[in-house]
Amino acid sequence: MNEAARLEALAAAIGARLQARGWRLAVAESCTGGGVGFALTQVAGASDWFERGFVTYSNEAKRQMLAVPAAALRAHGAVSEPVARAMALGALARSRSQVALAVTGVAGPGGGSRAKPVGTVWLAWAAQARRGAPLAVIVERHRFAGDRAAVRTGAIRAALEGVVRILDRDQSRPPARGARPLGRAAARKSA
Repeated sequence: MNEAARLEALAAAIGARLQARGWRLAVAESCTGGGVGFALTQVAGASDWFERGFVTYSNEAKRQMLAVPAAALRAHGAVSEPVARAMALGALARSRSQVALAVTGVAGPGGGSRAKPVGTVWLAWAAQARRGAPLAVIVERHRFAGDRAAVRTGAIRAALEGVVRILDRDQSRPPARGARPLGRAAARKSA
């Protein structure tokens, strides 16, 4: 299966799971520049479950559109666990969705550093609470190999796979706060 077909299959699986719950999804993207939203809307009928997307490439956009704290951006940089978490929570708060995902990273070829080399991507997913259950937030760090296109494609695929995992984790309700795929802010090396 080629990558486009794989992404479309993931998007269709997400749509089916969201529709079964009567839920909607919002996305907040930085380094993928709208690629997650594009992948989701490749599926006919996505308007039934894809609520909206925020493309927040600049720090200013992250602050204005998603209420990412300026202090988090200053202290940790845009490519960090706190910013990915804030992006996902901001997308959830500024939409009528029950699930949100966020992507922020260094796609390259420039922009990397020793601490955050090219290919470093933070992903976060947030799911609304149900009847007394706490809000669920999952955050992962990935390191994708390859050129800019490969990093972005890997990030899109991992973001979609994370939504499937959240929706499959417990069919009756979202995972508990602090649940991680997934362990703490998990680090994954992806090809």
